Amino acid sequence: QVQLVESGGGLVQAGGSLRLSCAASGRTFSNYDMGWFRQAPGKEREFVSAIKWSGSSTVYADSVKGRFTISRDNAKNTWYLQMNTLKPEDTAVYYCAAARGSYTTVVITAKTRYEYWGQGTQVTVSS
Repeated sequence: QVQLVESGGGLVQAGGSLRLSCAASGRTFSNYDMGWFRQAPGKEREFVSAIKWSGSSTVYADSVKGRFTISRDNAKNTWYLQMNTLKPEDTAVYYCAAARGSYTTVVITAKTRYEYWGQGTQVTVSS
């Protein structure tokens, strides 16, 4: 059984930082894209960032570019989202996800292509 478990969420002041972790079990994710999405109340789930299994390519949503950094540790089946200079508009439930069958340099951003999902971790940024 494949499971993805997020951790690291919490309450922070604007301008602060958090690091989210996604611990996967049940399989390895060779040739997968590993991503992060978020969903604020009343809004659709949106793409935040993703990274190739190789680490060779990364993509960021414009809203987080320059503030967030995605990384991964393949030996531990874990990927991370370092979030700096947090803003109140970053408040959301953050989900990690993995997309199967990515064999090119193109990083998948469409949420419909992600097969495995965690249950989410709450990030709240106060002003």
